[in-house]
Amino acid sequence: MRLHTSLLQDEIMLRMSLQFFAEEGPGGEKTEEATPKKLEDARKEGQVAKSQELTTAVALIMLFAIIKVFVSFITDGFADSFRLMYGSIETYSKEVFNSAYATAYMHEALTEVLIICLPMFASAVVAAIVVNALQVKWKPTAKPLMPKASKISPLKGFKRIFSKDKLFDLLKAIVKIVLVGYMTYSTLTEEADTINILYDIELFTAVMLVGDIVLNMGIKISLVFLVIGIVDYIYQRLKFLREMRMSKQEIKDEFKQTEGDPKIKGQIRQKMRDASRRRMMQKLPEADVVITNPTHLACAIKYDKDIGTAPILIAKGADFLAQRIKEVARENFIPIVENKPLARMLYHNVEIDEEIPEELYKMTAEVLAYVYAMEGREA
Repeated sequence: MRLHTSLLQDEIMLRMSLQFFAEEGPGGEKTEEATPKKLEDARKEGQVAKSQELTTAVALIMLFAIIKVFVSFITDGFADSFRLMYGSIETYSKEVFNSAYATAYMHEALTEVLIICLPMFASAVVAAIVVNALQVKWKPTAKPLMPKASKISPLKGFKRIFSKDKLFDLLKAIVKIVLVGYMTYSTLTEEADTINILYDIELFTAVMLVGDIVLNMGIKISLVFLVIGIVDYIYQRLKFLREMRMSKQEIKDEFKQTEGDPKIKGQIRQKMRDASRRRMMQKLPEADVVITNPTHLACAIKYDKDIGTAPILIAKGADFLAQRIKEVARENFIPIVENKPLARMLYHNVEIDEEIPEELYKMTAEVLAYVYAMEGREA
């Protein structure tokens, strides 16, 4: 008895554990790829595969590349600004130096710095926007900013903390720290001789050398970030597609929502066929002749030279419907003529209420002439 109770408790605990880590959503296990509609709905909700690491890496590369290309312009700009600011100190010192003078001085200095730095930061911002647009396409939405109960749920928060996504983020952070540290150490080691002579050269030259070292280090670190960003984007893409998977039941439900219930659509089509068949049978007594093959197909033709230039197919059917057409024809004393080739061509190539095509004129005219001769009518 105790053994049975223990096994029952273990089974309940196992089910609870599996339920805790099970994927959310009704309809069973999510094994099917997401449909285009679900991906579009997710895009509208702001759920996309995006790597912030890739965006940061491209922005850094653009920033350091602009600095590298325009380093002389930037350096001259800062040097001129420094001379202007330093020279204006004497002007301000001769006056009564108060808060108004200090504010004007700082405003002028900051304006000069912003004018020099604005192209660099603007290029980095543009690069970040372009990379984001390439990743997720341009479709802004504020829905990700809306509060959701799932974001403040302790249970879901606990699951997110101990998920493999967080493990990947931790591994990514460790790799970044190690690589950045290695790049910094290797760059400083390579430039050790240059760093040792900084005390023996002029200030402006020393600043240029330090700036060159920092730029080279920044470009190397940015390239490392780019590789990490590409790997992160691939992971985020696979993760997104995995989260968007659907169960077979969800796909069926979506199809019903978008295309309608197949059973209902089938019933509607059946009703339309029944209505069309009733109209066809109502017009059948007007036929001049019914052409058969002789057992499986039956086609009814009417010709009125005052209405059209060619005979019209007013009814056709196969098997049971063909037998029904022949029964109505007998009830209304409509001639039934066996002509296998013509019956097949009419059934497969002409729709109801359509004129007979030109290539069938001769064969149809022969049948009508035969019928008119039997009835004593003028062909």
